[in-house]
Amino acid sequence: MVPPRNCQSSTTRRDCLKLGLGALMGGGLVDALRLRGMAASPAKGRFGGARPTNCILIWMDGGPSHYETFDPKPEAPAEVRGEFQAIETAIPGVRFSEQMKNLAAIADKLSIIRSVRHNQGNHGAGNHYMITGAPPRIPVGCGAFVSFHPSMGSVAAHERPAPDGLPGYFSMPSMTRSGGPNFLGAKYAPFVVGGDPNSDGFRVRDVAPPGGLEIERVDDRRALRARLDHFKRFADKTAGDPASALDEYYRQGYELMDSPEAQRAFDVSREDPRVRDAYGRNAFGQRCLLARRLVEAGVPFITLNEGGWDHHVGIFDGFKNRMPRFDASVAALIQDLDQRGLLESTLVVVLGEFGRTPKINKDAGRDHWANAMSILMAGGGAPRGQVVGATDVYGYAASERVLGPENFVSTVYSKLGIDPATALVAPSGRLTFLVSDPNPIRELM
Repeated sequence: MVPPRNCQSSTTRRDCLKLGLGALMGGGLVDALRLRGMAASPAKGRFGGARPTNCILIWMDGGPSHYETFDPKPEAPAEVRGEFQAIETAIPGVRFSEQMKNLAAIADKLSIIRSVRHNQGNHGAGNHYMITGAPPRIPVGCGAFVSFHPSMGSVAAHERPAPDGLPGYFSMPSMTRSGGPNFLGAKYAPFVVGGDPNSDGFRVRDVAPPGGLEIERVDDRRALRARLDHFKRFADKTAGDPASALDEYYRQGYELMDSPEAQRAFDVSREDPRVRDAYGRNAFGQRCLLARRLVEAGVPFITLNEGGWDHHVGIFDGFKNRMPRFDASVAALIQDLDQRGLLESTLVVVLGEFGRTPKINKDAGRDHWANAMSILMAGGGAPRGQVVGATDVYGYAASERVLGPENFVSTVYSKLGIDPATALVAPSGRLTFLVSDPNPIRELM
């Protein structure tokens, strides 16, 4: 069953322009859509009666070490403990790695899960399991981009209404390995926003006509295409048909291109310079800021795909070089959402495909380790300032309140207003459950 698309409003873009809302609010599409959403009937997900949460998923591709983030083991031997100290957080008795100073300072706004484990120890399989809640059906290699099941973002776009003129699922600056829609079809694939929002020449694909091409000429081409589409194409109703996929990408691109408000929504240069500074004047920091603007506009699901966490070699130098900026940007995002009153309706999730090995290897790195990992959750109505589960004294394995990827994904779906026990029907007629174990993590509900 598809959820009711009851977020439509009789207010048109022309009405907004007549009322001068864009000039009044100064934020273009972001503020206009937020106002319209407040005036319309509350959007309801299929699961639960309140306005459903939106999600910003920050994916640390490669598998971040739990030791060097949220589960340090200061009492362990040096070959397990590593170089970094454990520091106190805003939660009494809870310590993070010293590389997480900003998140430690706002730990009372966070929930940390320390006890998720699974049995997929390579990148392709681990990514699929954590992004979809379904283990891969066949063995897959580390470098594989696999899709045996719809991703959380695609399901969110399928089950939740998106604001007019914007897709329901964004991924920046690229799609995760298993972030696609599978049998749901191209309509629910992520709209990928590449490039560096921190650069002066940043331009979102399809949000402006190509150089030298005016929007009037695009209109003419669109009209011609519409006439040609009266000719019946072979298998034009088949899910996954390349022609249908091209139609969907073309439609999304045209709607964005035709909307000056949408173009302004992507323009982070409109933000107060002090806000931009707080997020960090770097590519990841400004993507976090853009994700906040998209959440304000009502986009249900945004993924920030940040690679570079596969530290087989030189893990401590790698963290010193990268983690301070990452930590500061994520903390700024959570604080900004909280100050704007958006954190309760926005779920921020930070994770990768697995944790890292307990013993430091000969190259001063840590290898893949699926027996233990840490996940950060903030917002979305989750209780603040708590740690769920634990690993053993040396961090070898989840040992208390052991959870699986299915429980994590079921939690995200529940927060999004989607029943994790939902079954979808594939084009083949096969019944596919979103998650095999639809039990969310009760401490987070």
